[in-house]
Amino acid sequence: MSQRRFTLKQSWQRPIILVQGLILPLLLLGIWQYSSGLGASHAYAFVPLQNIYFALVRLLETGELWLNTWGSLKKAGIGFILGSISGLILGSLLAYSKVLNALVSPLFNSIRQVPLLGLTPLIALWFGNGEEAKIFIIALASFFPLVINTYQGLSHNDAKYDEIARIYQFSFWRKFKKIRLPQALPHILTGLNLAIPFTWITTTASELLFNAGAGLGNLMMKAEINAEMDILLVCAITVTLCGAFMTASIHLISKRLLLWRT
Repeated sequence: MSQRRFTLKQSWQRPIILVQGLILPLLLLGIWQYSSGLGASHAYAFVPLQNIYFALVRLLETGELWLNTWGSLKKAGIGFILGSISGLILGSLLAYSKVLNALVSPLFNSIRQVPLLGLTPLIALWFGNGEEAKIFIIALASFFPLVINTYQGLSHNDAKYDEIARIYQFSFWRKFKKIRLPQALPHILTGLNLAIPFTWITTTASELLFNAGAGLGNLMMKAEINAEMDILLVCAITVTLCGAFMTASIHLISKRLLLWRT
């Protein structure tokens, strides 16, 4: 009976939570639309919502938004995957090798203090101004959170599980697969979630800096030059939606992978 009551309570709470989550965005949209009607200068800074909608329709009809969104998604996806895998590997090695940790950690902790965009001139010298340079910057953005979170997750040992592994004489790989990796998984997934905003920040920024090829950052640059604030805002909203989509995807994967904890 209590379980049924709890389920019913959850079912009617979800719509309320959804409505509460919409209050602030709708309020901000109302303030934005009101500000756009206060004069020409306000209309330029706060583009009327209908103008943003018309710009969206126009970009969809010409295919320009699809082309540039796909360009950004492709770079963000490749960079995110490469950086995450590299970070997972290095974080694991640092957790298991004290010698490697002593050698690499000082340099790693020093480099990660440098703003990624501050490395742009050096990266441009290495890779040029093409897609490779952009992907490298994006990969670095997801690399650092994964190294730190993987290391923290694998360094956290539960003595009772280690004792079980010793009693049953688990091999290194079996212990890693059955004990250490499941323990570290929440940290690793947190690292992936932390990496997503950095991925999209560096994706857009690298496209603005290396203004070549398709991408939302390139479209934003053109819109800024032509004083087309409506197109610029469409691009900003699209970047937000792409980041939200990646975050939701990681959240769904996390729920499935962590079912054993419930």
